[in-house]
Amino acid sequence: MSIFPAYLSRPFLQTLLPVAIIAGLVGGIAHQTGFLAEPPATAQLFQPQTVTIPPRTFSYREDGEFLKANYVTDAPMRTVTMRRPLIIMKHQVSLAEYTACVSEGACSAPAGVSHDLGNVPVTGVSYDDARAYARWLSDKTGEVWSLPTDEQLAFAAGKSFPDDAFGIEDDASNPAIRWLADYRREAAERSKRDPVPRILGSFGENEYGLSDFGGNVWEWTNTCHRRVELDADDMILRSEDLCGVYVTVGNHRAPMTSFIKDPKGGGCAVGTPPDNLGFRLVRSTQWYAPLLKALRDRGIAL
Repeated sequence: MSIFPAYLSRPFLQTLLPVAIIAGLVGGIAHQTGFLAEPPATAQLFQPQTVTIPPRTFSYREDGEFLKANYVTDAPMRTVTMRRPLIIMKHQVSLAEYTACVSEGACSAPAGVSHDLGNVPVTGVSYDDARAYARWLSDKTGEVWSLPTDEQLAFAAGKSFPDDAFGIEDDASNPAIRWLADYRREAAERSKRDPVPRILGSFGENEYGLSDFGGNVWEWTNTCHRRVELDADDMILRSEDLCGVYVTVGNHRAPMTSFIKDPKGGGCAVGTPPDNLGFRLVRSTQWYAPLLKALRDRGIAL
């Protein structure tokens, strides 16, 4: 005689038992890794101010070096539907906030900082420095913080996100047209250089309350720069991720080598280098994010 009621069919049990076993394993792992632990008692001291970007459909021009018939062309527009809200820092990480991480030995010192410690964005930080700060802040708050992707930053920046297209009709027989447009753009961007970081809030807010985006601090993302080959209909033939070079975004995109702290010393893969390199972080809202963090902290997951 079966120990299960008759209304519990065999297919139902075949589904239920694996789920129960997995749930038990996850619960055990969560307990062992500290997933169920309370956040640190001092977590509120390190909580940054955030804004929540509501779900919507939006269009933006993807990052990358796009080629058509072996000639550089504008990247195509992409339409994306974000179904979850995004929690992102309202301001870029400040010099004071970053210095706290440096003082504990978890972050390396920023390069070329000559201004007084205060309410200004940290600059002179590499992609690796930004990731180190994200790990430190995650430990301090018991939450999961990370660099945004290029897509997430476009989502949060809204109308402030740059469109790097030249908007000219490409002529493969006369590439000088694009070269001349590129030269004029770089000359205009260099004439607007503004290298001194300003007090947080100096560049205003966008329609979602995001502060200072597109000012004189370019923000690291977690997106690898890439080289893409398109066919005549703008369909992707080949795409190569150039990881080690990451997208930074300000009033234009600037792919930068991951270890570069000061863009004035080089390291920009394409176009005009940024005035400054800084960053802001996003907070994960996935229910399993703390578990992944705990596993990674113990070297169990990548």
